[in-house]
Amino acid sequence: MVKVRSDVPVAPGSLDSVRVEFTEERLVSDAGLLLTATLAERLGIGDLVNESVWLPYRTPGAALPGRKVMTLVHGMIAGADSIDEMNLLRAGSTGMVLGHRVMAASTLRTFLRAFSFGHVRQLDRVLDVALTRAWAAGAGPAEGDPLVIDIDSFIDEVYGYRKQGAAYGYTRRLGYHPILATRSDTVEVLHIRLRKGSANTQRGIERFIDELLARVRRAGHHGQIIIRMDSGFENHRLMRRLGEDGVEFSIGVKQTKTVRALVAQIPDEDWVTVADYPQTGEAQIAEIAWKGLRLILRRTRLSDQAQAALFPDWRHHAFATNRQLPKLVADTDHRDHAQIELVIATCSIKHSRTCPPAATTRTAPGP
Repeated sequence: MVKVRSDVPVAPGSLDSVRVEFTEERLVSDAGLLLTATLAERLGIGDLVNESVWLPYRTPGAALPGRKVMTLVHGMIAGADSIDEMNLLRAGSTGMVLGHRVMAASTLRTFLRAFSFGHVRQLDRVLDVALTRAWAAGAGPAEGDPLVIDIDSFIDEVYGYRKQGAAYGYTRRLGYHPILATRSDTVEVLHIRLRKGSANTQRGIERFIDELLARVRRAGHHGQIIIRMDSGFENHRLMRRLGEDGVEFSIGVKQTKTVRALVAQIPDEDWVTVADYPQTGEAQIAEIAWKGLRLILRRTRLSDQAQAALFPDWRHHAFATNRQLPKLVADTDHRDHAQIELVIATCSIKHSRTCPPAATTRTAPGP
């Protein structure tokens, strides 16, 4: 019950005059960061960055890079879209559960401004060692199990003409064209490389795979490795190299004139119907030899008469493989490659908003 007139709250004259403040020092914003902070502490990532990342002597921001990198990592995990928003880690008692001191946004700007591509390679070593430690602790593939890796690229659209490295590619959209590799059973990112938006899909794929294979082998996996890619990475020299390295693969094949001619030569009795296909259509599988590899083909069409009038013909999809699996099993396994799109969706949402412009406003370093 209101006792006096002063107890009645007064509404603001305008919503523009309302300001929200987080002032409770005993609460933790984004408490889920405790999980990632614990993992980083057990893997020793902060100390590992201090050992691996070396900035020139007397460079502003060169000291203790570990706490700066971890501030950036935790900020992005918490949803920060820019350097200024890294200050969200200072809300309440959040900094107490991170295991490191939260660095000011201005300090982070100074730190990142000193980076070159060589420092990116130093961070690659951090990922190498962290992956080795995680797999040694039990997160790696089980002994004797194959390691299945999915590789794909995607267009990461951005806005603004000052985004460094952004360019127009085959999609005619301004953006970047990263390439990444994920582990199929855990969808963890094993390797990633940022490329200009105008880069061809296959640009740098051979070196990318060389680095990827070296990384997972250093991490302790010495069993069979299986790589799955779509038709954008159809490269016969790459296929030969993978075969020589003992790597099994399934790679999509484009519907060229030669491939279409081979498809036309397959008798109808050689096509095997897929039993568990949805009732709205039908699918069949066939196999032929192609350049020393198995070319597995899948054709589909709609069974609904109304829809079939729009797409009356068979639609074909093909991939080449050196794996010794029944063709139905090989087809199902290859199509599981599509799960990498879930990782790409997450990367697209987070990545484009945090890419810097070509030039940033300089500010004085903070504490």
